[in-house]
Amino acid sequence: AAELEYESVLCVKPDVNVYRIPPRTSNRGYRASDWKLDHPDWTGRLRVTSKGKTAYIKLEDKVSGELFAQAPIDQYPGIAVETVTDSSRYFVIRIQDGTGRSAFIGIGFTDRGDAFDFNVSLQDHFKWVKQETEISKESQEADTRPKLDLGFKEGQTIKLNIGNMTTKKGGAAKPRVSGSGGLSLLPPPPGGKIAVPPIPPPSSTAIANHVTPPPVLKSSNVSSA
Repeated sequence: AAELEYESVLCVKPDVNVYRIPPRTSNRGYRASDWKLDHPDWTGRLRVTSKGKTAYIKLEDKVSGELFAQAPIDQYPGIAVETVTDSSRYFVIRIQDGTGRSAFIGIGFTDRGDAFDFNVSLQDHFKWVKQETEISKESQEADTRPKLDLGFKEGQTIKLNIGNMTTKKGGAAKPRVSGSGGLSLLPPPPGGKIAVPPIPPPSSTAIANHVTPPPVLKSSNVSSA
């Protein structure tokens, strides 16, 4: 995986000064005023690059591009790059060679904006490293969790309630009976009777016009009848 990683450039500043700094005698931090700021020990170009999660500060010759020194950085802020206590334009970096030897030197920018860009490029890179680490951790935790089996077992069905219809998956739904005018008529209950509306009583006018037939006389004589 390391062979597939490529190097990207995060920041380039054409002018940077390098200083030999005295060893730190206390924990109060470095002070740029203790350096010979008017007489830098080397002047050249600075490039900040990244390869994977590691950033590199490279000090190169302005014309030939030859590497003068480089400082690998695994975290920021950290021991590999420290700010001084009395200025925002100067930093202390830990350079390393291929044999594992290391030394601390001071670097400084003439323009305050260059120092700001240098600082932000490192902050942005390690902010991205933090996000990538959290995403990778969450992905590993998700892989170790038991997975839920949401598939249907053989012969298993589900019941769906949609409005007034009840059906099972795979079965046909019963249609609703619709009467005239689009009104829904429910079927009569089993064994029940449909009530017939009562006939209204005859009106008084119909009673007045009705002629009552004469009564039929009863007789014991069949012939007379």
